[in-house]
Amino acid sequence: MKNLLLMIIMGTAVVMTSCTDVEVLPRTTSTENNILENELAYKQFLAKLYAGYSTSGQSGPAGSGDIGGIDEGFSQYLRQYWQLQELPTEEAVISWSDGTLFTLNLQTWDDQNEFVAGLYYRIFYQVGLANEFLRAASDSKLDERGFTDEQKAEVATYRTEARFIRAFSLWHALDMFGNVPFATEADPVGTIPGQVDRQFLFDFIEQELNEIESELPDAGTNEYGRADKAALWTLQAKLYLNAEVYTGEAHWTECITACKKVIESGAFEIESNYQLNFMADNHTSKEIIFAATFDGLYTRTWGGTTYLVNASIGGSMTPTDYGVTGGWWGLRATSGLVDLFPVGDNRALFWTDGQTKEISEISEFTNGYAVPKYVNITSTGENGSHQTHPDTDFPFFRLADVYLMYAEAVVRGGTGGDVATATGYVNELRERAYGDASGNILSGELTADFILDERGRELYWEGHRRTDLIRFKQFTENGIWPWKGGVAAGEETSTHFNLYPIPSTDLLTNTKLTQNEGY
Repeated sequence: MKNLLLMIIMGTAVVMTSCTDVEVLPRTTSTENNILENELAYKQFLAKLYAGYSTSGQSGPAGSGDIGGIDEGFSQYLRQYWQLQELPTEEAVISWSDGTLFTLNLQTWDDQNEFVAGLYYRIFYQVGLANEFLRAASDSKLDERGFTDEQKAEVATYRTEARFIRAFSLWHALDMFGNVPFATEADPVGTIPGQVDRQFLFDFIEQELNEIESELPDAGTNEYGRADKAALWTLQAKLYLNAEVYTGEAHWTECITACKKVIESGAFEIESNYQLNFMADNHTSKEIIFAATFDGLYTRTWGGTTYLVNASIGGSMTPTDYGVTGGWWGLRATSGLVDLFPVGDNRALFWTDGQTKEISEISEFTNGYAVPKYVNITSTGENGSHQTHPDTDFPFFRLADVYLMYAEAVVRGGTGGDVATATGYVNELRERAYGDASGNILSGELTADFILDERGRELYWEGHRRTDLIRFKQFTENGIWPWKGGVAAGEETSTHFNLYPIPSTDLLTNTKLTQNEGY
């Protein structure tokens, strides 16, 4: 991490210098000052921050990986985030036996799990990149480089986005690991970070988002894939929705306030076609607020939606129907997800031909319904630009989620919203799902348990389920689904699994850290 800028300089030196004297070793005079010499260079640095959610290294789909100790494709940020949010729930299982991957299905992982470690290091690599950007983009650095006021104003907007990216990844750390190492751009490079608790991290993220809110572009006005005020408000809503888990104190009213800002901005709307949000041209969706972007020609990875599309195909499925040339025979749903959907709900994107509903062997792809939710086909039926690496973006935040967060916060007692409005938002989603009003509910039916099920129906396989189940006290205790706890019928597990462990490798390296309880 401390050599990040050096790596950027050395990589750039390849195209900035040449050797005309064969008796002299090639050398470069590139430094931080002449690499980051204008606002375009800072925009390129910012692009690396956003790319941290989509790519896995310096070349694609693999090669020169950002982190070591794990297969580069397995280590990709979104792939591991998705797996840790979905595989320990009723929404997904995977048939592969790579390393300790199976323990995610069973909720039996420990601090030696390489997939848990993969996400942990991705998160803090991303935070470290953001910190380095903020160091390099300080007002004093820009003054040293002779930036004009106009250039400084442009870089200031990038600086705000870097702070959002850092807050977004710190929220992942807060949600998944709890008590974690912490450093900002104010800490000298090379300092071994101390550990902070969840309350400290919650407060830091909350303050960061409050400070940068006015500085981000208005909702819907930034370039696609970059953060704006709506992305910030949605992250605030997520933070407040789960505040009671993180800190012991509920923030339902603050969640409603953040959701209302997104909704009332008018910048987003519910798409009439649910599937457009998961297709190769989903960048055209008016519903997606913030996404990890992918492109089959220019943003290739063995993680991301390459993984989600290809690993969901197998059995009797025809890969070309989904815009790819081959399936990886990996991901399916348990009956716990299938049973959430009544007849007529068109969000149930399951492949059942040749598949059993129940899973007797997780390693058999034909056990469990396949879920081709993400496809490399456009809404007009065209293939994506590449038949292995999809153009399909991953929606971190959608307006549908904001509707459901508003509804839940109202039901749980938050002020500033009302049940009638919340019911209207839910019914808007259900009318899309059913094609008419036949699935609509009455206000009296809008309960917390209903909302948990509706979140499963609307948002399955979008990286929310573990967090949702923990908030409803259904992830370890109470909730039962096939193979939870390592038995076919499912059983309750220890509540210590509500947090992932600090990887043992980091505990050995940083003696300031204490392991999460139970590991």
